[in-house]
Amino acid sequence: MTTQAVLQEAASSELVHGKRPKASRTERRRGGKKSFTMFLCIAPLLVLVFVFSYLPLYGWIFSLYDYQPALGLKGSAFVGLQWFQMLVSSPTQMAQIVQVLANTLAMSFLGILTSFLPILFAVFLNEVKAPWFRNVVQTLTTLPNFISWVLVYMIAFSLFSSSGLVNSVLTDSGIITTPIKFLDSDSHVWLTMLLWSLWKGLGWGAIIYLAAITGIDPALYESAKIDGAGRFQLMRHITIPQLMPTYVVLLMLSVANLLNNGMDQYYVFQNAFNMQHIQVLDLYVYNVGMTGNNLSLATAIGMLKSLISVILLVSVNLIAKRARGTSII
Repeated sequence: MTTQAVLQEAASSELVHGKRPKASRTERRRGGKKSFTMFLCIAPLLVLVFVFSYLPLYGWIFSLYDYQPALGLKGSAFVGLQWFQMLVSSPTQMAQIVQVLANTLAMSFLGILTSFLPILFAVFLNEVKAPWFRNVVQTLTTLPNFISWVLVYMIAFSLFSSSGLVNSVLTDSGIITTPIKFLDSDSHVWLTMLLWSLWKGLGWGAIIYLAAITGIDPALYESAKIDGAGRFQLMRHITIPQLMPTYVVLLMLSVANLLNNGMDQYYVFQNAFNMQHIQVLDLYVYNVGMTGNNLSLATAIGMLKSLISVILLVSVNLIAKRARGTSII
């Protein structure tokens, strides 16, 4: 037996017994170069994350000062935890925060309660047999996601303002005598915001479920069809259960983001009539800092919001790890 054959037999016996042959110095060097190359590929992304996600945390220091833009941070008085104490000691401030939190949690829970709609939309859209019709529907329902909330409000104003299309048609038809205040009203604000949000994000939210459906093993459908399962039975017993892991992960992330409603939608729809029930936490921070010219208090509120969001995320992750055996972060 030649020397090469002996070496090959020794290597194969090591693999059989669960032992891997040691990598040569050249192989280790190549592996190191490859790892360094991959690191260089993600380095720009890491820099962007640091610049836009971690570097702004330096701004939390403004919560410890009575910041005046004309004086700058060095010229502003150091007040310590005054703004945090004000949040809990002032009855007026507490009443405002309670109302804002109620609006924020109401919007978030309504979003969670309707989070099943994208999965149902994806399942039924996947059952459409005509590819051209399915593509048209998916395109038309996805496009609103790319329309800014400013343009959405322009559409809403053109349709539902006192002199808009809907009121004009109803008035000319004799159905009503005075215009209905769809936008200038404090009633049903939460429901109105939910409907606009669903219109804008339903198609976009269904994309991830449509992608997950393509990954389902076709053998499952074929076996069920042989057993006599119909289309609705296939959806109920195969498609939806296969989508549940994706839905649960997205649901947990939604719970972790209870306080993060965003500001754009509520900012453009706010007015003097609906301010009490439309002002969510992000919008409240903006109004306190920019409209109220109190950047220090706004920073303190935003800081507390970020800390609570991190606590929620860690808590949801622990629950997911215990319930599913795997964490989401």
